[in-house]
Amino acid sequence: MTVTLADVAARAQVSPATVSRVLNGNYPVAASTRERVLRAVDELDYVLNGPASALAAATSDLVGILVNDIADPFFGIMASAIQSEIGGPGGRAGGERLAVVCNTGGSPERELTYLTLLQRQRAAAVVLTGGAVEDTAHAAAVSAKLRKLAEAGTRVVLCGRPPAPEAVALTFDNRGGGRQLTEHLIGLGHRRMGYIAGPEERTTTRHRLEGHREALDAAGVEDDPRLTVLGRYDRRSGYEATLELLRRDPSLTAVVAANDTVALGACAALRDSGLRIPEDVSVAGFDDLPFAIDAVPALTTVRLPLTEAGARAGRIAMGREEPPPGGIATVRGELMVRGSTGAPRG
Repeated sequence: MTVTLADVAARAQVSPATVSRVLNGNYPVAASTRERVLRAVDELDYVLNGPASALAAATSDLVGILVNDIADPFFGIMASAIQSEIGGPGGRAGGERLAVVCNTGGSPERELTYLTLLQRQRAAAVVLTGGAVEDTAHAAAVSAKLRKLAEAGTRVVLCGRPPAPEAVALTFDNRGGGRQLTEHLIGLGHRRMGYIAGPEERTTTRHRLEGHREALDAAGVEDDPRLTVLGRYDRRSGYEATLELLRRDPSLTAVVAANDTVALGACAALRDSGLRIPEDVSVAGFDDLPFAIDAVPALTTVRLPLTEAGARAGRIAMGREEPPPGGIATVRGELMVRGSTGAPRG
């Protein structure tokens, strides 16, 4: 049965006029009321059937790019690369498309809301970047949204995100990269390694940690659970987690960080603790963000081709490049060995 504006109003416990104001954005509405209306829109899967539906084109000139945190260079680089590829023939406004970067802040609810809004705007394409939240109910809800978008003619591409049946996926080999880093440190002679992971609910966190543990297991090195600390993908988390690791085991000789930003925090904590890098403790990161090579010492890391992957996702989203066979391509990282890792003392 078709969901009406009145249904949304009843669910949100507001008037139909208030729903119309929120959806059209032409009148100020209290933030709490706006959130309640958008939540009702999401729950009922309401799609506006206004004048836009009468246009000959099935989709608009809008392209949505979903990121976890636009301030994080990982997402900023991919968003910029995607946007660089979305212009050109096909749009009605001089051949251009309008890119809208949707910053979810890591919130599953905001992710679903943005997908609903992009569906309502009949987006030409939607690109979702970065890891997914590991929650069965949320995964099912996202799949349902992606399926409705695809059925309406929207091209859906995942970039750096695990595959989904409803979309083309360029997935990063986070597990393989994590294994490479730890194998490198084991090869140097390290046996007591601290690991600073990302948020527990993120697929990226799990896959990188699995790669680390696979390398430990293959080399017969004990995986001490006390030497793994969960945190956020930011510098402060790296700093605090490193101090905690040193408290738990002052004899550790290496720290593997969830990403380069976390690794910078780890380096700062080691220096503030009077330890030298890599003479006393080696540090490794992940992603090879632009500042990694300029760190002192330069950071050993796994380079993910973020610009190349983002650009390819943009071309596929615009229909200017064929999707990979089977709709899935694995993007592998490259180990970049630099001055932040060395053999342990003694």
